Amino acid sequence: MSLNLKNFIKNVELRNPNEPEFLQAVTEVIEDLIPYINEHRPDFADLRILERMVEPERALSFRVAWMDDKNQIQINRGYRVQMNSAIGPYKGGLRFAPDVNLSILKFLAFEQVFKNSLTSLPIGGGKGGSDFDPKGKSDNEIMRFCQSFMTELYRHIGAETDVPAGDIGVGSREIGYLFGQYKRIQNNFTGVLTGKGPQWGGSYIRPEATGYGLLYFVQCVLDYNNESIEGKVISISGAGNVAYYAAEKGIQLGAKVITLSNSTGTLYDKEGLTLEKLAYIATLGRDLAKFTKKYPSATFHAKENPWQFKCDIALPCATQNEINEADAKKLVKNGCTIVAEGANMPSTAGAIKVYDSAKIHFGPGKAANAGGVAVSGLEMSQNAIGQQWNHEKVDHRLKLIMENIHKTCVRYGKEPNGYVNYLKGANIGGFIKVAEAMKAQGVV
Repeated sequence: MSLNLKNFIKNVELRNPNEPEFLQAVTEVIEDLIPYINEHRPDFADLRILERMVEPERALSFRVAWMDDKNQIQINRGYRVQMNSAIGPYKGGLRFAPDVNLSILKFLAFEQVFKNSLTSLPIGGGKGGSDFDPKGKSDNEIMRFCQSFMTELYRHIGAETDVPAGDIGVGSREIGYLFGQYKRIQNNFTGVLTGKGPQWGGSYIRPEATGYGLLYFVQCVLDYNNESIEGKVISISGAGNVAYYAAEKGIQLGAKVITLSNSTGTLYDKEGLTLEKLAYIATLGRDLAKFTKKYPSATFHAKENPWQFKCDIALPCATQNEINEADAKKLVKNGCTIVAEGANMPSTAGAIKVYDSAKIHFGPGKAANAGGVAVSGLEMSQNAIGQQWNHEKVDHRLKLIMENIHKTCVRYGKEPNGYVNYLKGANIGGFIKVAEAMKAQGVV
């Protein structure tokens, strides 16, 4: 049996109408996998491994009713997509944002399957969340929402079944409320969530993990090409945990970080951010423009993204599809040689084609931002054995995992001319482990 790319995409479209993000994620992966399967692993085609991988094992949707501070009843929709458990319990974050829908969560869960496989940890892929917007809500409103959300979700998760974590809109506060409600319902203190506080079962450097891991991956790319990160100019989008800690680690490694951004615009500092400046940014909330009053060398560009400025390395750390084809062309024109994704699928298909034609080293999210789920997996390990490792041990393990992910990408993505197609390498490298497990476990 031989797989046909166009027919496969057509069938996914028919089965998943009006789900553009999910279709984009599937297309990005199967463009690499189908040629590989047809040439090297026809047994995977006969077993219809790919057809099974694009179908969630379970997709849950539920009502979340809660009371706001004015004693008005509010209603949101909650989701959990349990995509694939061939190599371990479902693992993936919860996202609370008004644009959350089933298409976005299916794309994230699908990507998570490959990302988790690349870490070499025994974790499957899942994702969940709600269209609840935590912005502008009081702590009590967020607590009541989280308790209602968990009252529906608890029956579908567990330390050996499905272990959610945080994502956009779900930080340590939300994880605390969710965990407290799970513990109250189940009368069980267990590692059912990751991203917990280090005082109550969490792992050190979990907040920093995605940003730190992103820089470790970039460092691997540079090392592979006999270059140093010291002195490199880095442009970063976003201003949340991933962007902040990517900037911190970049500065620590000797790079010059010139931008951060949010939905209001981009902060550009031509002199480069410092750890002192980063600490000040952390006090500003969403008002990045205020930074320029204390540091006049910086400028704020309202409603603009960071990709207009000259840089060596671009790190999109905000949200999906934030770099389009025109942005990618700007990056190429301005001398960018590495794009590594801190967010999930922040580059459109058109942008990726630009990277490829310009031979930019492109680290896709499923490889470059796997540090977050890697440390979540390490948190699961610590919970299972009742121990807590120190900062140094967790950071060392994180760095080794990112180095191994890079090696996997090189193994499966190196082309005859020596150029490494990291997207291809990540797609194939992440797929093989899952596919072999699915083959071994039969038709389930």
